[in-house]
Amino acid sequence: MSNLETLKKGYQFFAEGNLEEVIKMWNDDIVWEQCVGFPFVEGNGKFVGPQSIVENIFSHLPEYYDDFNIEINDFVDAGDKIVMVGHYTGVYRPTGKKFKANATHTWTFRDGKTASFFQAVDTAAIINP
Repeated sequence: MSNLETLKKGYQFFAEGNLEEVIKMWNDDIVWEQCVGFPFVEGNGKFVGPQSIVENIFSHLPEYYDDFNIEINDFVDAGDKIVMVGHYTGVYRPTGKKFKANATHTWTFRDGKTASFFQAVDTAAIINP
């Protein structure tokens, strides 16, 4: 399976709520860089390893968002680096307002698994739609 096929499968698992399968696609030392504009992100937004990512990112999503979704517009495939261009949509729970925010993800692969993730998102469009 190519890195792009692996990544597409990962987004499918995420959309289905199957975090266990998503995590299987990560290296044990994955480096995750989350936008610091999200209300639940502490420090510099950099987390290492699946457990840290789940505890600091994924466990907070249901607290802050209803109907959270990633709309994928395109992928830019450069082999071991792949960029996803799209949008986040959902409802920001503290305000009850719907949002649609520009989002890009840069993924780096090593040995067929994700080694790093870098996120660029218009967090203001989420918090203050």
